Order: sequence, then C-alpha cells, then structure tokens
Amino acid sequence: MKDADCLFCKIIDCEVPSEKVFEDAQVYAFKDINPKAKVHVLVVPRDHYRNVDALAQADPALLAHMVEVAQGIADDAYNGSYRLIFNTGEDAGQTVFHVHAHVLTGEPMEE
Repeated sequence: MKDADCLFCKIIDCEVPSEKVFEDAQVYAFKDINPKAKVHVLVVPRDHYRNVDALAQADPALLAHMVEVAQGIADDAYNGSYRLIFNTGEDAGQTVFHVHAHVLTGEPMEE
C-alpha cells in the first residue's frame, strides 16, 4: 500500500531522488538530506504506515527487519554501534508521516 501524497513513498518509487544506501523487497534506506551525525540514514518500509506504532501493530516482523537493516548499516559504516530513533507524532518531531528509523553513527555520540 502506498500514499500518493507521501514524500517517502515517492522516494521509494524513484519519483524523488535520494542517495540509496540499501534496499530489498521490504525496505529502502537512504541518506538523510540534513544529517545529524557522520552517518545518518533513514530506513523506511516500502509499504506505507503512518508511524512506528502502526507498523508494530500491523507487521512486527517488518519492524524487526528494519532493526536488522539498521544494524547492517552500522556494521558497514562504523563499528556496529549506532543510535536508532523513531519520531512519532508532530510533538516528537515527526515531519513525514511514513514510519522511518533514523540510523545515526560514525563517531562516539553524546548523551
């Protein structure tokens, strides 16, 4: 399922350019255009879910796969250490309402 007005659905469908890091049948990962760390990658499911809670309820195996992909990115880009962030809702900083995991790594991170 896709949302025709969703920026991330358009990125997944190559209607909007991105710098791909990883893709498979379930997820697409690309570099954040406004990075907050040396490595800042977004991992998004190909199917549209509004937020991480909706994904967890509908397809927990897909959520687990997103975490596996995040670990692989951290393994490839750094030493396996990473921070994984899901913003859920406007008040938490979610600006695109298609669930996405921020993978931040590349150097020791402040608390």
